[in-house]
Amino acid sequence: MLNLQPINPKKKLTKHAVKANNMTVLTIGGYRIFPGETKKIELPVAKLYTDTEVSLPVYIVRGKKAGPTIFVSAAIHGDELNGIEIIRRLIASNKLKVIAGTLIAVPMVNVYGVVNQSRYMPDRRDLNRCFPGSSKGSFAGRLANIFLHEIVKHCDYGIDLHTGAIHRSNLPQIRANMSDDKTTELAIAFGTPVIINADILDGSLRSSAKDNDTKVLVYEAGEALRFDEFSILAGIKGVLNVLRHLGMIRKSRSRKKSVLPVIAYNSGWVRANASGFVSHKFELGDEVEKNQILAEIGSPYGDVIEKVRSKHDGIIVGKQNIPLVQEGEAMYHIAYFNEDTGDIVEQIENEQVDLIASEELGAEL
Repeated sequence: MLNLQPINPKKKLTKHAVKANNMTVLTIGGYRIFPGETKKIELPVAKLYTDTEVSLPVYIVRGKKAGPTIFVSAAIHGDELNGIEIIRRLIASNKLKVIAGTLIAVPMVNVYGVVNQSRYMPDRRDLNRCFPGSSKGSFAGRLANIFLHEIVKHCDYGIDLHTGAIHRSNLPQIRANMSDDKTTELAIAFGTPVIINADILDGSLRSSAKDNDTKVLVYEAGEALRFDEFSILAGIKGVLNVLRHLGMIRKSRSRKKSVLPVIAYNSGWVRANASGFVSHKFELGDEVEKNQILAEIGSPYGDVIEKVRSKHDGIIVGKQNIPLVQEGEAMYHIAYFNEDTGDIVEQIENEQVDLIASEELGAEL
């Protein structure tokens, strides 16, 4: 947690002190939110051709005590729906009782993409490559600029919720800058069995957040345009874990032993070496060995054209689902570890049992 010190009213507040002192009034889009208050607001973005106003939905919960400010966002890519459901259930959860700090939840950043079931903005840009944007820039750039200035710049931390692309699924995982100690601490607290060290890309939300000294976790799980119950439940649990770790909500009474995630500092895609019909041999979360056959690619006549092999030992954290493949297409995303991966597979299997099979899940979350 942040080390908060009493603030001298005669002393000019630094930017960091203003962010850390949650007893001040928070202003977003002209709305004032006071300590202890919960508010739903809409940030105007731009109208549709039909003259219909489109706004960014924002849900804000403030504790009465000082503490950190964190945003949780979803659907920066408009076809990634799991995050929307995670935030929707999170808001409705009886566990979300913020006692300190501020939670800013944005269930749909790319509203236009959600309406059109598209990853991209109407100007065909990837919103997550348009940060920091500009108030006078492209359509995507203007939305990025609004989100950055109205949401991110208030926050000490952030959790950005994503899924795999169309016809691709991701094992629940956290991607983060693991060279930063505080980010690593929060990534471990989230509670996925696998954490992947991920470089920060130019134009991404994480890139602009870093410039603002806002530390961001990216949660990847499931597939575009589909709800995946395991991924949703793991996401809700992870967000609550982070809020508890930051002292923003009360600690859980559960004494269940936490599982220490394993960090992968390298990962890579195995690509198709031919075009054809795919027969998969492995699924998400499976352990694979170097040179092991992951899939067979066949012709329409029933012949096996090629066999797809793993390049390294590791765990499958991403996988193509459609049984058709073109030569060079990404098929399996594999996280590489230096140590034995058997414990990781057991962690993944235990997590699935805990989340899906437990009858006490509703009370847990």
